[in-house]
Amino acid sequence: MIAVPAVDLRGGKCVQLVGGDYDDERVRLDDPGAVAAEWVRIGFTRLHIVDLDAATGRGQNHDVIREILRDATVPVQVGGGVRDEARIERLLEEGASWVVVGTRAIEDEDWRREMADKFPGRLIIAADVRERKVVTRGWAETSQIDVIDFVSELSQLPLAGVLVTAVHLEGKMSGTDLPLMEDVAEASQWPVFASGGVTSLDDMRALEHRGLSGAVLGMALYTGALDARRLAEEFGA
Repeated sequence: MIAVPAVDLRGGKCVQLVGGDYDDERVRLDDPGAVAAEWVRIGFTRLHIVDLDAATGRGQNHDVIREILRDATVPVQVGGGVRDEARIERLLEEGASWVVVGTRAIEDEDWRREMADKFPGRLIIAADVRERKVVTRGWAETSQIDVIDFVSELSQLPLAGVLVTAVHLEGKMSGTDLPLMEDVAEASQWPVFASGGVTSLDDMRALEHRGLSGAVLGMALYTGALDARRLAEEFGA
């Protein structure tokens, strides 16, 4: 299983939010490119970039993402507000190894299938979840879609993976939702990456034991609650 540091972008800065609440920002760093480079220097071999502004329709951080991709020496997955073919294509051309698509992929089944067929093995479908219901549009809207049913429906598409974020635990450093992640891993044909609440090496080991392929980590790394070097040594590749 691989640990993937998150670089969440808001207003050109690297930030961390609690529980998906844009009014509860706990971390703000001025140079996202330097942050990304530091994670690689420590030993991580994959990065996760999210444009929070694009995800919520409040703007975009395209220039920052382009710079990170230009300088990256490890594979990078990029998401946040990716809702059309042109953006997927542009991110791949600029150096993203995978593109993470959420809201439109959830709401538009035809588009989801078309994009997966057009970019086989390059898309990761993101299902942000609160109490097992999928939430969209930057965590602002809760659907009636059960995440297990949704993940099961993805089995016929040529995806790179599925990313499931336990929004109700995001940034709270209280541990991840192990029953949810185990059920998702069992339901998925594709590698599953967990996000939300991962705080310790024990959390990582528990996720690995339950069949997860990786975990995206944010707050625990940025606050130092989790030793980045130890994490990279055990789960860096």
